Amino acid sequence: MPENQIEKSWADYCQSEIAKLKPILHNLGFSLAEEQIHIGGERYAFFSAKKLVLVGRQIKDNLKVIIKVASDAQGVNEINHERNCRHILEKVKFAQQVFFFPPEILFTEKEGRTILITAFIEQETTFLNRPQEEQFFLSLKGLEAQEGVQATTYEHAQVIRKTFGLWRSDDYLRKFFEYWADITKTLFKQGELDDVLARADKFLATNVKSIDLYADFLTHWDFVPHNFRVKNNNIYLLDHSSFRFGNKHESWARFINFMVLYNPQLATNLIAYIKLNREPSELISLRLMRIFRLGEIMQHYVKTMPRASVDLKILNQERVNFWSKVLESVLDDKELDLKVVEDYKKKRDILRTPEEKKRQEKLH
Repeated sequence: MPENQIEKSWADYCQSEIAKLKPILHNLGFSLAEEQIHIGGERYAFFSAKKLVLVGRQIKDNLKVIIKVASDAQGVNEINHERNCRHILEKVKFAQQVFFFPPEILFTEKEGRTILITAFIEQETTFLNRPQEEQFFLSLKGLEAQEGVQATTYEHAQVIRKTFGLWRSDDYLRKFFEYWADITKTLFKQGELDDVLARADKFLATNVKSIDLYADFLTHWDFVPHNFRVKNNNIYLLDHSSFRFGNKHESWARFINFMVLYNPQLATNLIAYIKLNREPSELISLRLMRIFRLGEIMQHYVKTMPRASVDLKILNQERVNFWSKVLESVLDDKELDLKVVEDYKKKRDILRTPEEKKRQEKLH
C-alpha cells in the first residue's frame, strides 16, 4: 500500500467497527466514549491484529471501563491469551500482594466478536508526576516482587512456564542477532549503527554465562508506567500477557531504559541501588539485559517504517539514532549526556502529530 493509505485503512476500519459495536455494546449495557485515544496517533503503524482497545462506561452505574474487542483469529487469540495469563497471575502469591488486577466485568462472544471488559483504574496522579522518592520505592516494589517468583521453586511453576515460556541465554543471543539483522536490512549503509550493534552482540556473547546465572525468574518484559496504574499505593497491572520466565533483570532493564528518556534521575537511582545492594554479577546481568532490550526497541521502530508516513519514518529514524546512543553509553558503562536526551525530545516533539502528543499524555 502507498504511504498514508495504510493510515487511512486503519482509520476506516476503526470507524466502521465502532459503528457496528455501538448497538452490540448498548445491548450488553455499555456505551463508548466520544474520544478514543488508544486507536489514534501512531497506532496505525504498529497494529497487526484487528483488535481495538476502547474506553467506555457501564450504563447502569456510569462506571468507566476498558473494552477490548477482536474479530479476526489473531486478535481473538491475543484476547484469550491475555485473559488466560491474567487468571494464572491471580494465583501467583506475590509478596505482600504487590500486584492487583482491574476487575473483569464481562467476557463474551457476540456477532463474531470476542469482547473483554474490565474496570478502568483511576489513579490519584500519573506515575511520572509523583515525587521522585515515591517513584523510586514504587518501582522497586514492583521490580523486586517479580524476583520473588522463580521457576525452580514456585508451586505453580509448571503451569506458568507452559503459558508464559522460558528464556535462556541461547534465546537472548538468537533474538538479538535477529534484531541486528532486521535493523541493518532496513537501515543499510549506516556503518556507525552497525558497529554499535556488532559491539553489543560481542558483549552479549562474551558474558553469556551471566545471563543464565539469573535465569528462571518471572519477569515482565514491558514493565513501564503505561502498562500499570497506581492506586492507594497498590500497582494494578494492565498488560497481563507480557510475563515470561527469563533473566530476572529483563524487567529492570526495560524500566531503566524507559526512564533514561522520561526520568533520568530515577534510572540513575535504580542502577545505584543495584551497585550498592547486590553482587557485582547482578550489575553485569543488568547491563546485558539493557543491551538486549535496546536492540529490541530499535528493531521495533525499524519494523514500522514500511507502514509509516513520511514524518513518522523520519521520527523513527531519530528514535533509532537516540536509542543507539543509549546503547553506546551502556556498552561504555557511562551515563548518557542529558543534552542528548533533550535534543532528541525537541526533534521528537516537532515530528509528532498533535493527535499522537495527546495520546502520549493520556498514556503516561
